[in-house]
Amino acid sequence: MTLTLAQAQTIVTGTLAEARARNAKQLAVIVLDAGAHPMAFAREDGASLFRFDIAKAKAQGAVGMDTDTAVLAERAKGNPVFFQSVTAVVGGRIAFSPGGVVIRDAAGTLIGAVGVSGDTGECDADCARAGLRAAGLLQEQAA
Repeated sequence: MTLTLAQAQTIVTGTLAEARARNAKQLAVIVLDAGAHPMAFAREDGASLFRFDIAKAKAQGAVGMDTDTAVLAERAKGNPVFFQSVTAVVGGRIAFSPGGVVIRDAAGTLIGAVGVSGDTGECDADCARAGLRAAGLLQEQAA
């Protein structure tokens, strides 16, 4: 299965709907396919300048490391030299903060990621998962 444009757009819409329901700060959300190509993006009115870049770095990190950025952030605490090296190797195109969530098909294959930035990392990740639920794509995974 590959991620479709309709699914990506539903993820964006569902993510932002959850953000508004939570009264979150203004967000940027991006959906990437398994090759880290952008499929859908939105930046809410009032979201700050770097939100797109941060959301994209979260999604790229999730795709590139095949796991949610919340997991990566925890791993980075115990091995900072390795994760600094990863950041250098990928030219800074990775963010070790919650809000990058992998998208998997029913078989568990990575088909993309969503990146969200604007509120706390935990809120960003929760909103991303709500977007995945809206698209019928939330797959629980172990850390």
